[in-house]
Amino acid sequence: MNLVSQLKKFDWILIGAVLILCAISLLTLYSINYGKPGFIFFQKQVFFVILGLAAMIAISFLDARIFKNYPSFLIAIYLAGLALLIATLIFGKITRGTISWLRLGEISFEPVELAKLIVILILAKYFSLRHVEMYRFRHIIASGVYVFLPAVLILLQPDLGSAMILGVIWIGLVILAGIKIRHLALVLIIAALVFGFAWVGALKQYQKDRIFTFLNPQRDPFGTSYNLIQSKIAIGEGGLIGRGLGQGIQGRLDFLPEKHSDFIFAAFAEEWGFIGVLFLLGIFGVIFFRLIRISLHSQNNFSRIFSAGVCLMIFAEVFINISVSLGLLPITGISLPFVSYGGSGLLTHFLALGIVQSLVAKRV
Repeated sequence: MNLVSQLKKFDWILIGAVLILCAISLLTLYSINYGKPGFIFFQKQVFFVILGLAAMIAISFLDARIFKNYPSFLIAIYLAGLALLIATLIFGKITRGTISWLRLGEISFEPVELAKLIVILILAKYFSLRHVEMYRFRHIIASGVYVFLPAVLILLQPDLGSAMILGVIWIGLVILAGIKIRHLALVLIIAALVFGFAWVGALKQYQKDRIFTFLNPQRDPFGTSYNLIQSKIAIGEGGLIGRGLGQGIQGRLDFLPEKHSDFIFAAFAEEWGFIGVLFLLGIFGVIFFRLIRISLHSQNNFSRIFSAGVCLMIFAEVFINISVSLGLLPITGISLPFVSYGGSGLLTHFLALGIVQSLVAKRV
């Protein structure tokens, strides 16, 4: 299939929505960092967006049947993902109290981002083969093991937010695959037990403090509560139409921590206001709608479940990131897809969309 005919079969509405989010990301990074040392974030993000687009187009030419019809290849990718997570724990770079970055030469990346995509692939394959037998609880347990192994390694970093994303993907897909109500109740009990294990044996004290801060934001206004308070101030300062491009006080004057990544939503809301936030949410809504539409119109169960899994991943990340900025959830370190600065997450999301585009183009 040549380049022109391949591009004609793309879901350009989906791609257009993603490109708008990337433009919002670049505009926000440019605005809050122009003329400052942090301007390097804007320059790097331009490179990441170009690299991500190239990766998406390249992987769209891949015959997606390699994931659907060759389980040994998929298992090899899964084991490689686990190996990267183990290597991160041994050789990883400690950043903000977590060991989540792995350096290869001059390149640093977060294997946990790739692990999310691998889990979606492995679950799509597993459920597509056994969708008529999902009433059997053993299939739920077996699929849970595929998620449990990387989740434990991620919790040991410790990265509760990313482990939560894996849990949301798994629960969402087992429901889609046709789980029974009593089995769902048991799954939720297991999830509660896993959280209990994480609280006792995996979470650091600062992560527990984030949860306590969520329950009582005024307990330490100049310490653990500082990020949350500044985020709320920034969002409130935006008002209806925002302060204007480059006019955000919290973002421009560095009162807002992690304004380029975890709290970029607050920085955007301060400059563009409630109207801008509605527009941002509308663009995400287009992405969710197109992915759901692709899932519903898929020709086979693998395509249907994989597209739904990608939608679940992005939705969970958007929901958690924005909820954290608004003080509705404890701080977890989850970035806003296609908007927050960062190469690992952006590249992984583009790879996921590349596989979706391949499934759409080839109807496999």
